[in-house]
Amino acid sequence: MKIKKVLVLLMTCILTAGTLGSTVYASTEDQIAAAQAQKQEAQAGLAQAQANISSLESKKQELEAYLAELDAQYNELTNTISQLSVEAAGKEEELKVVQAELEEARKTAEKQYEAMKLRIVYMYEKGGSTLLETLLSSESIADFLNQAENISKISEYDRDMLKKYEDTQASIQEHEQKVEEESATISALLTEKSAKQQEVQSMVDSTSSNISSYISQISASQEEANALMAQVNSADSSIYTLMQQAAAEEAAAQEEAAAEDASDEVYEEPEFDPETDTMDSESSSTSSDIIVEEEAPESSGEDSYDESYEESYEDTSDDSYTEDASSSESSDSGQGTYLGNFTLTAYCNCAQCCGTAGNPTASGAMPTAGHTVAMAGVPFGTQLLINGTVYTVEDLGTPYGHVDIYCGSHEEALSFGLQYADVYQLN
Repeated sequence: MKIKKVLVLLMTCILTAGTLGSTVYASTEDQIAAAQAQKQEAQAGLAQAQANISSLESKKQELEAYLAELDAQYNELTNTISQLSVEAAGKEEELKVVQAELEEARKTAEKQYEAMKLRIVYMYEKGGSTLLETLLSSESIADFLNQAENISKISEYDRDMLKKYEDTQASIQEHEQKVEEESATISALLTEKSAKQQEVQSMVDSTSSNISSYISQISASQEEANALMAQVNSADSSIYTLMQQAAAEEAAAQEEAAAEDASDEVYEEPEFDPETDTMDSESSSTSSDIIVEEEAPESSGEDSYDESYEESYEDTSDDSYTEDASSSESSDSGQGTYLGNFTLTAYCNCAQCCGTAGNPTASGAMPTAGHTVAMAGVPFGTQLLINGTVYTVEDLGTPYGHVDIYCGSHEEALSFGLQYADVYQLN
């Protein structure tokens, strides 16, 4: 019989199929790792872009606050200039009035001065004869004294008017000087405020231009961030698809292995009969089998093969059944519900991993190393047993079948790499 050859052929096929399945699965794992690397690179770029946006937004807000101050300053200068312009116009009108008064006082004084000069000349020319003529022409002494007193009063009047003219002229000149000084001061302030207003306007224009530049930079950075976010989402989609593919490949490999095991049992049991079948030297697949068949009788070889095969089959079957039963009982009871062999990665709460640093999880809780994991497909608060550690699902970001474990630092997350482990649900 060719039973042993059949067994060798079946084992070879199983091993070959397993190797091919492992190769395919390993290739899928490489693709997953590459997708993870692309995702991390995109996340790093996204974090940098978001940091740039945050910095640009901060600078833009500072410039906007500064622009508001400049606008307020410009408006204040505008109001001041308007007030000074009104005051300057008032001083110009006041100066015109004062100058008109001064001119009128000068004309009056000149008239008085000319009349006084005539009287003085007349009195000087007439001299003492005037008194004599006055005496002779007077009707009485009283009349003479009255006329002499009048002449004295005229002279006194002239002196008073001259003094008044001098005082009036001095007052008007003083007023004129004061108005001119005030007008000059207002004009100087007006010039200063106008120059300051032009300076502020220039600063307003420059600040507005800088704000527009920051807005353009923010827009460009936002477009970059959107593109990187699309890359992250695409990588997540690819990872999810590849993980499903890997799971399907693994399941197919397991099913194929189980089918091969079942097929092996079907071929072995009905064809093997120790009473009728004999061992042939051709049935040996190794040099040691050939030596045994040559040294021992054929019947002895059959008895040896029968006993070893039956013992091996019985031991293997019993152990396998016991282990499977124990494993099934443990999965459903002591370790919770077995979910499968999941992909494990790690992350931390930094900007490179999460886009922005220091944020709480999607559930609202702050992540904790050795406690928090991220996985979709189960509600928040679900407890998972992984490699002897109980974790709680408090964050999203990974599809079902992929668990992202929170670490206390970015170095720990990087060193974690890509792993696989059996996952059990405890609640």
